[in-house]
Amino acid sequence: MALAKKATKKPAAKKPAAKKAPAKKPAAKKAAPKKAPAKKAAPKKAAPKKPAVKRKPNAAFMKAMTPSAELGAVIGDKAVPRTEVTKKIWDYIKKNKLQDSANKRLINADDKLKPVFGGKKQVNMFEMTKLVNAHLK
Repeated sequence: MALAKKATKKPAAKKPAAKKAPAKKPAAKKAAPKKAPAKKAAPKKAAPKKPAVKRKPNAAFMKAMTPSAELGAVIGDKAVPRTEVTKKIWDYIKKNKLQDSANKRLINADDKLKPVFGGKKQVNMFEMTKLVNAHLK
């Protein structure tokens, strides 16, 4: 009697079932009647571009102006262009903290600026330029 060996079978690993994608139906296309191609207008030629020219400052702004004695006390008595006058006044205003804290467009005049502002205690920034221009020769 021969002993029969029992064959041990390992259970087969299950494979996950493949998911089937839903079958798509081909879209029915309607054949459109062919039209004659539209006539194209002749292409317009673009105007040649001009090379970029650096903008020149206006000579009137760059002309040196002599400040009055009242304005000279604020910015100095040298002749300077209008653009520099505005810059120097703003530097003075910011250095002395003369801008109104509630409305930054208003400038509070101190003892040096009051004669320039025509005796006013407070002016807005746009009115200031008008008043300063009256002090330039």
